[in-house]
Amino acid sequence: MSEATQTAARYQIGIDIGGTFTDLVLLGSDGRLHTRKVLSTPDDYGRGIVSGISSALEAVGVGTNAVERVVHATTIATNTILEKRGSRVGLVTTLGFRDVLEMRRLRIPEMYTLNYPRPEPLVPRSLRLEVRGRMGPKGEEWAALDENDVIVAARRLRSAGVKAVAVSLLHAYANPTHELRVAQILRDHLPADTFICCSSAILPVIREYERTSTTVINAFLGPTLNKYFDSLRAHLRSIGINAPLQVMKSDGGIMSVQTASEKPAYLVESGPAAGVIGAARFGELMHLSDCIALDMGGTTAKASMVEGGQVPRTGDYEVGAGINLSSRLVMGGGYALKLPVIDISEIGAGGGSLVEIDAGGLLRVGPRSAGSSPGPVAYDFGGNDPTFTDAVLSLGYLNPESLVGGALRLNAPKARHALERDIAQPLGNTLMEAAFGVFEIACGTMTRAVKAVTTYRGRDPRDFALFAFGGNGPVVAAHIASILEMSHVVIPPHPGVFSAFGLLMSDIEHESAQGFMRALADVDSSDLDARFRAIESELLGTLAVDDKARLDIRFSRLADCRYAGQAHELTVPVSNTSIAKVDLAALAETFAAEHERTYGHRAQAEAVECVTIRVIARIAVERQDWFDRIGTPQAGGMRRRESRQAYYGESFGLMDTPVVGRGDLIGEAPREGPLIIEEYDSTVVVPPKWRAMVDAHNAIHLNLQ
Repeated sequence: MSEATQTAARYQIGIDIGGTFTDLVLLGSDGRLHTRKVLSTPDDYGRGIVSGISSALEAVGVGTNAVERVVHATTIATNTILEKRGSRVGLVTTLGFRDVLEMRRLRIPEMYTLNYPRPEPLVPRSLRLEVRGRMGPKGEEWAALDENDVIVAARRLRSAGVKAVAVSLLHAYANPTHELRVAQILRDHLPADTFICCSSAILPVIREYERTSTTVINAFLGPTLNKYFDSLRAHLRSIGINAPLQVMKSDGGIMSVQTASEKPAYLVESGPAAGVIGAARFGELMHLSDCIALDMGGTTAKASMVEGGQVPRTGDYEVGAGINLSSRLVMGGGYALKLPVIDISEIGAGGGSLVEIDAGGLLRVGPRSAGSSPGPVAYDFGGNDPTFTDAVLSLGYLNPESLVGGALRLNAPKARHALERDIAQPLGNTLMEAAFGVFEIACGTMTRAVKAVTTYRGRDPRDFALFAFGGNGPVVAAHIASILEMSHVVIPPHPGVFSAFGLLMSDIEHESAQGFMRALADVDSSDLDARFRAIESELLGTLAVDDKARLDIRFSRLADCRYAGQAHELTVPVSNTSIAKVDLAALAETFAAEHERTYGHRAQAEAVECVTIRVIARIAVERQDWFDRIGTPQAGGMRRRESRQAYYGESFGLMDTPVVGRGDLIGEAPREGPLIIEEYDSTVVVPPKWRAMVDAHNAIHLNLQ
């Protein structure tokens, strides 16, 4: 490649910040790709980010002026809620609705635990203030807003030192006039840097608790996320990067940092979403439309279903409830966040998951994690408690000399000693039996996450391929597939940093919703079309902030529907019969089909109701030549001419296992296990009775013999 070509190339950077590692992908317009993993720096994530970017740019031989955009995913929003580190926030609401955050819904995650302790509201009761004035459900004013009440509330909030205020008034989804006036009065009487948000701007739909909770979460996160974004931009400017900064949303789209600063609640599941989008996009390249994305990193493991090439989303989600096994099935333990989120099941099983024997003598893996500091015992950073990584290292699956390309060397004797001392001896097992027990328990826990997005949704996991990535996903993939009786596993190129690559595959996307509670039999199709067009017009303004030069915007119309008398809805696509009319008959049939698919039946005589209408506006990222080049096989990559002893359970015991690189499998017939495939960012374990091959897109396929 000539020097002129290198100079002309432009680079995009994808950064995925995890609890243990920060993953980075540097992708050039000329098809060049560079990946890097660095330990996360929780005290200041920006420090780890710019360190990784600087070293990656230096390795490629380009300057910071070659960077055209930076896209990143972060767990800051989730951690802020879990650790209750958000800002002091106040709530202004309608007279009589002060306690909606405590009344919640009559749901608990543990059916027979009658005294289940619900989390304390993010706003203490003393800062939940009421104002007189009332809107009706159709947007009519029942009582005028008492502005003096708002002024009194503003003074109390100011004296309390709040940094953010959520405004959620009754029926504001139908008419936001009162909310907008309240917000203006608050701005006039509170410090200029106070973060103020209205429910009519965040979530203009029915259900007072969910709408209020979502708005409070947004306010709770606002100052913290704005401070983080300001710090990150300052770090990037310090090394000469002034390119646009974008962030992944919970629904798998990306938005500008400017928009994210106003709506930080949209970022709660920012990190896990990127990998699912990557699985869907790369699956499309491979003509693999049905797969289960399994992402196991250093702290957690996530599972999500890709069906027909589409990523499922849900609007019923809770944050702050700890590990989420199923956002739709287990409710009541956290704070309601009724925003579009990729339907992801998450459990506390990662490389850093702590291994311990509980009071009842049972072996447990996670959810507590050693993180990046002090990390697993093998890291030699001061950790003393055994972890999942220490167990798989003891089993012989990991090479202590080659993790992250050799940048992170593992202390195998120290890991074995900790596992022997704390687990094997107390249980009366050999070291290998104990280590494999840890491996099996972790994999068993992860199967629950896979079932939560398949079996519990009426899908059979055996009909899907398991698409595994993350630093530890390829280590456990075949074993999890065996438990679930799945016969096909796919390991994409660069699996350890695949979520960061997924960031660069994601489209700029925004969703807007509006309450529209009508029986379909009473809806005028032209009026419904006009309402959709109004939402689309508003979204054009939002997208202009994110990408002013782009005009190829695609709109998708959706509706939340239910049978009359039901308490929850299903979201289905909406089509038009003509230019200005919605096909209501098709909408009813689409809903009935989805209801039958999800619950196993449809109602023949019940009326169908529409509750909410939605529009998704999308600007597609250009699929340049690099989209294909990323999967082009590179023969002769990390070659290995060695083998080592690895343990595969009581049935097979210790076996001499060949160790190869991905490049060794190119152009060869399928290789039978046991086999270990080592790469810069991950290790693939191919157990006995499985075979491995590499396809034309450089993806590894594991098939059960």
